[in-house]
Amino acid sequence: MTLLRLGLLLALTTVAGCSQIISSATSGFANALSAGILNQNDLETVRDGAPAYLLLVDGFIAENPDNEALLLAGAELYSAYAGAFVSDPDRSRRLAARGRDYGLRALCLRSEDICSASSGRHEEFVSSLESITEDDLPALYGYAASWATWIQINSGDWNAIAEIPKVEAAMRCVVKADPEFREGWPYLYLGVVTSQLPPAYGGKPDQGQEYFKTALDLSNGKNLMVHVLYAEEYARLVFDQDLHDSLLTRVLASDAEGDRLTLINTLAKQRAETLLAESNEFF
Repeated sequence: MTLLRLGLLLALTTVAGCSQIISSATSGFANALSAGILNQNDLETVRDGAPAYLLLVDGFIAENPDNEALLLAGAELYSAYAGAFVSDPDRSRRLAARGRDYGLRALCLRSEDICSASSGRHEEFVSSLESITEDDLPALYGYAASWATWIQINSGDWNAIAEIPKVEAAMRCVVKADPEFREGWPYLYLGVVTSQLPPAYGGKPDQGQEYFKTALDLSNGKNLMVHVLYAEEYARLVFDQDLHDSLLTRVLASDAEGDRLTLINTLAKQRAETLLAESNEFF
């Protein structure tokens, strides 16, 4: 019996004892669950098994609606699954919306001011971020990351695109407070959200390139998805085929194994192969 089936069986057969288990080991559960998925190198296993993990997280959150660790795990897993494994646009949007909702709920537990300001005017949201503390960073980052995924999945909606400056402000707040937070992940999100539009439409690709470069440095090149998104989001936007192909070639020549990076890197290598094959046609 796989760990997934065992976990699901425990969830179905020990409901009465769930609250006690979670109350004493919630953080460990959330971290172990995320690590178990992120360290997997078989994409089909994750694609087929992740929905059960998501339901498991949903159940624990229903029992513990004010548990920040679980909410952030839910935000991370739903966003990752929606962005990487779901091809149906409507379903992808639904799942990304749930991930964003979990992230917002986690942030609201930390700061009611930032929580309420996130749906208001940009200036109000930026002003609310001045109250952030170091302990708030995981929740702010978790929400901003799930928000960025939601925007990318809804990139055809100008109302979603209009929220990019808020995500950028949140991520900039994180890296200002801790420049090395999560080994460059905030900079990767910054690179993506600032490379969604060409300059003529208000985009900031030059700034996006700087963000991607910083993400590469902070991850020591181990996060292969940085290379892929740098190529796909920036190099394609500015029609730089040499940069595009060199980044993707480097990914294909690299090892995918890495702590909490194996799944991401395996996805990156798969995506790099596709993008490189399309390079001459695109450019």
